Amino acid sequence: MKTFSITPREILASFWQNRSLIMALIKREVVGRYRGSIMGMLWSLFNPIFMLVIYTFVFSVVFKARWSAGSESKTEFALMLFAGLMTFNLFAECINRAPSLIISNVNYVKKVVFPLEILSWVTFGSALFHYVVSLVVWLVASMILFDKLELTTLWLPVILGPLVMITLGLVWFLSSLGVYLRDVSQIVGVLTSVLMFMSPIFYPITALPLEYRYLLEANPLTPAIENARAVLFRGELPDFATLGFSYLIGGIILFLGFVWFQKTRKGFADVL
Repeated sequence: MKTFSITPREILASFWQNRSLIMALIKREVVGRYRGSIMGMLWSLFNPIFMLVIYTFVFSVVFKARWSAGSESKTEFALMLFAGLMTFNLFAECINRAPSLIISNVNYVKKVVFPLEILSWVTFGSALFHYVVSLVVWLVASMILFDKLELTTLWLPVILGPLVMITLGLVWFLSSLGVYLRDVSQIVGVLTSVLMFMSPIFYPITALPLEYRYLLEANPLTPAIENARAVLFRGELPDFATLGFSYLIGGIILFLGFVWFQKTRKGFADVL
C-alpha cells in the first residue's frame, strides 16, 4: 500500500508541484459556479453587497447599533461590519464545504492517480477569489464614503496568514472525517452559524463585559477580524504579539490537519 509523506515540507512541495493543476481547478470551480446564470460572475459582486445592506439595515436601523460610542455614522458601521463579515466568510465558505469535499470528488479517489491533498487548496482558492471581490467593494466604498485608503492595508496578507493556515488545516481534517462520518456536514453547519455570532463581526470586542471577553479571545478568528479592521479602517498597525501567537497556532493546526489527512486517505477508496 502506498505511503504518503506527513512532513511539513510536503505541504509546500505538493502545492508547488501541482500549482498549475490547482490554478486550473480553481478557475473551473469559480466559473462553474456561475455558469448558466443570467448575471454570471456579477453574482460574486451582488451577493456581498446585498448581505451588507441587509445586515447594516437590521443592526444599525432596527437595533440602532453603533460601532463606537458617540458615533451616529451608519456608514462607519457598514464598513466595520463588512470588514469582519468578509474575513469570516473566507473561513466559513471553506469549512462548510470541507465535509463533502472528498465525497463529491469520488472519481478522483477511485479512477485516477490524483493528489487529493490539493483539493483543500482549490477550495480555499475559490473562497479567496470571493474574498478579493468583497475587498475591492470595501476599498471602493471607503474611497467614496470616507475619501481615504489607508496605507496599512498592505499588511492585510500578513494578517490573513494564520487564518489561511487554520482554514487549510481544518479543511484537511474535516474533508477526511467527512468520508467516514457523514454527520459531520450537519455538525459543521451548526457550529459555523454559532461561530459567526461568537466572533466580533456585528459588534466590537469591547462591547462585551470583561467576564465574557475570554470567549471571543479564545476564538481563532478574532485576531484576524480585529487586525483586519485596524489596518483597513483605522490605519493602525496590527497587534504583532497576537499575530505571532496566531502564526504559531495556525502552524500547529495546519500540520496536524495535514497529518490526519495523509494518515487516513488510504481508506477513502474502500469507504467510497
